[in-house]
Amino acid sequence: QFATRVVSCQAAELQPEGGGEPVRGFQVVLEDTILFPEGGGQPDDRGLIGTVPVLRVSRQGSEAIHFVQAPLEPGTEVLLSLDWERRFDHMQQHSGQHLITAIADQMFGFKTTSWELGRQRSVIELDTPSMTAEQIEVLERIVNEKIRERVPVTVRELAANDPEIETVRSRGLPADHVGPVRVIDIEGIDSNMCCGTHVSNLSDLQVIKLFGTEKGKKNKTNLVFLAGNRVLKSIRQSHSTEKALTSLLKNGPGEHVEAVKRLQSSVKQLQKNNLNLLRDMAVLIARDFKSKPVQSQLFVLHRKEGDSEFMNIIANEIGTEETLLFLTVGDEKEAGLFLLAGPVEAVKNLGPRVAELLGGKGAGKQGRFQGKATKMSQRGEVQGLLQEFIRHRNPEL
Repeated sequence: QFATRVVSCQAAELQPEGGGEPVRGFQVVLEDTILFPEGGGQPDDRGLIGTVPVLRVSRQGSEAIHFVQAPLEPGTEVLLSLDWERRFDHMQQHSGQHLITAIADQMFGFKTTSWELGRQRSVIELDTPSMTAEQIEVLERIVNEKIRERVPVTVRELAANDPEIETVRSRGLPADHVGPVRVIDIEGIDSNMCCGTHVSNLSDLQVIKLFGTEKGKKNKTNLVFLAGNRVLKSIRQSHSTEKALTSLLKNGPGEHVEAVKRLQSSVKQLQKNNLNLLRDMAVLIARDFKSKPVQSQLFVLHRKEGDSEFMNIIANEIGTEETLLFLTVGDEKEAGLFLLAGPVEAVKNLGPRVAELLGGKGAGKQGRFQGKATKMSQRGEVQGLLQEFIRHRNPEL
C-alpha cells in the first residue's frame, strides 16, 4: 500500500481488452504511484485507489494514467493498494525472460528481438530460424541451475549520458524518455535496460519450464516458457487431467496414449461402417419410393443422422425429372443440411425461397440446390411451399 494524492481526474472511456462496448469512467493522475503502467512487453498492474478498483494503468509521457469508474476529487489524499498476486506473477515471468534471454545469447548466440508476457504463457522471439530439442533441454537445465545458485538481481539508475550505458543490453529507449536510465543486473549474467518489475533474487523464480518452440516471423523462432507459480499451476492442471483420464480409460498414465490410439482406431472403423450403412439406407429408401405403383410428385424426408452424400444418393436413385425432392439432415433444434432436387426450372425458382425459410444459405445448379440451414423447425413451411407449387403446376391434383 502507498499513500498519495489525486492530481487530476477527467472523464474518459476504456476499450476492453477482449473487445466490446467502451467502458465509461475516469482517467486519474496521482502524485506518485506503485502501479506499473503497461510497457516493455509487460502488462500493467491492478489495484485499488481507496476502495475504487483500477481497471487499467497506462503511460502518457512521464505520467501514469489510472482508469477507474468512480470520480476522485483532485487534492484528496488516497491509499493506493497493489494486487500483489498479479504483480509477483509478472515479476517472475519478466525476470525469467531476462535470464532465458541472457543464457540463450551466451550459449548459442540467439538474440532476443521481442517478447510477450501473456495471461497463460510467455513467449520470447529469438533471432534464429530454428532451435533443436537438445538446445532447449540444455537451456532449461542451465537457467534452473542459476535459480538454485540464488543469484542476486539488482536495479541501477544511470544518467542518460553515462558511458556505461553502452555496455548494457538494450533494444533502445522510448522516443519520449526523460530522466535517468534504469538497468536490471543479474549478477555475473546480464545487465539490461528495462522499465519493468523484477524479483530481487533468482531463487524467487522457483523454477522455469521451457515448453518448446513455435514458428515465428521470417527466420525467427518463438520460445514458449512459464516461470514460478505458473509452472506449479500447470502441473496441477496436468495432474487433474491425468486423474480424469485414468478414471475414464481405466488404466495408468503410462498407458493413456496407447488406449487413446485404440479408441481412435475403433471410432474410425465405426464411422466407416456407419457411412456404409447410410449409403445402403439411402438406396433402399429411394427404391422403396420408386416401387410404389403411383409415385407422388413430392418426396420429403428428414433424418437426424446423415450428410450431403446421403441426400444426393437418394436424389440420384429416385431421379429428379418428374419428382421434386426436399431432403434434410440434422437436429431439429439446431443447424443442419438441406437438399432441394427436381426439374431444373422449379429448383432454380424455389431454391432461394427454401434457403430463406430455413434461415440458411445455399447454391445450386442442374436441378439441385443445397446448403446449410439454421432453422430446421421450419421444414413444415417449406413442405407447404412445395405442395402449393405442385398444385399450381398441376391444378387437377
